[in-house]
Amino acid sequence: MVLAMAQSKIIHIIGGGLAGSEAAWQIAQAGVSVILHEMRPVRGTDAHLTDQLAELVCSNSFRSDEATTNAVGLIHREMRQMNSLIMACADANQVPAGGALAVDREGFAQAVTQKITSHPLITLAREEVAGLPPEDWDNVIIATGPLTSAALAQAILEKTGEDQLAFFDAIAPIVHRDSIDMTKAWFQSRYDKQGPGGTGADYINCPLDKDQYYAFIDALIRGDKTSFKEWEGTPYFDGCLPIEVMAERGPETLRHGPMKPMGLTNAHNPSVKAYAVVQLRQDNKLGTLYNMVGFQTKLKYGGQQDIFRTITGLENAEFARLGGLHRNTFLNSPKVLDKALRLKADPRLRFAGQITGCEGYVESSAVGLLSGRLAAAQALGQTFDMPPVTTAMGALMNHITGGHLEVIDAGPRSFQPMNVNFGLFPPLTEPVRAEDGKRLKGAEKSVAKKKMMTARAMRDLETWMASL
Repeated sequence: MVLAMAQSKIIHIIGGGLAGSEAAWQIAQAGVSVILHEMRPVRGTDAHLTDQLAELVCSNSFRSDEATTNAVGLIHREMRQMNSLIMACADANQVPAGGALAVDREGFAQAVTQKITSHPLITLAREEVAGLPPEDWDNVIIATGPLTSAALAQAILEKTGEDQLAFFDAIAPIVHRDSIDMTKAWFQSRYDKQGPGGTGADYINCPLDKDQYYAFIDALIRGDKTSFKEWEGTPYFDGCLPIEVMAERGPETLRHGPMKPMGLTNAHNPSVKAYAVVQLRQDNKLGTLYNMVGFQTKLKYGGQQDIFRTITGLENAEFARLGGLHRNTFLNSPKVLDKALRLKADPRLRFAGQITGCEGYVESSAVGLLSGRLAAAQALGQTFDMPPVTTAMGALMNHITGGHLEVIDAGPRSFQPMNVNFGLFPPLTEPVRAEDGKRLKGAEKSVAKKKMMTARAMRDLETWMASL
């Protein structure tokens, strides 16, 4: 419920992506007025196609929704408990995706935009904030994400004294469903796993035999690629590598990555095991568009169509969008931000989302949620303690704001964008054993450990939320 209270100060948010929208929602729900500045459509970006808030420019998947053994599913659960706008809109616009939470990207963005624009305490300003915000904005959240405008990125760079704020990211192609040959492809989720809104047969699978696979790898490596000489020296983010960069790391790399055939059986020829499989995931609620999972690419457009049409079932594929490459921006956060996500060189500026060095939709949204809560508390003269580091949100924040790094020495090599994962969580203090007390080994121990960590996180989050 929105609290009815007069406000003498307004919080400004720059950037209407996932983090900015979530931050604005959290601030307004706390009863504080907020102006959300979004430069689209006044000024476009290399990756956005619409002027909707929270537009998804890469995958339509929020990844695993399993909360007892997966850190991503756990952060989903924590955000739902904290009344996240992004998670509410994702749940309302889900499409089948096995054990993952995937959304109709247009419906999702429209839902977020409608919620933001209809809130009485949120003003949406369609304008670019070029350079640093005016000095009289004393409570600002910069949530411009990986596609921060050049003018603002340069101003931030000068403030921080850093050398570089960028890395490369890539986008996967989207295919029209009716152009896929289903006499060769089939529906199946890996290991027939069901998920939110799923049936266990939610992905379209296109098989390749050994000869086809190696011919495909050779074509990827030889393909004509986009080059950006002015960006030379900018690193790739390992979590979203172009498929041809993965192929260059070794011919078997893709078979153990996005083209892994394990857990899949060809419905047209069950006795023949595919050497590799390309999966496509539903991209909109109508089921008319499917994206190629893990197929981020910097191949030139003509080459993409020629090479991807050599995949079984995609011989006549029609593409709604081809893949692309863009440069993302992030801060060396442990060095330049304080524990409340404020810029040490200018504490009126707080940061949220991917620019802080988190990676992924839900991670970006989670940091936006916490940044919004921090800014609202400041405006209200209150304090807001971060979630415990034993929770997914707390562990992610601990990584962003320092974690176990020596902040003095933190640099581009020691701090890189990262998804939430159990490696960010503090170790368990009790031994990992079966319910009957027996010692566990291997996979059983790994699963039991994850369940113990998520159970601890859920307990600690409940205690922390009660203290709020």
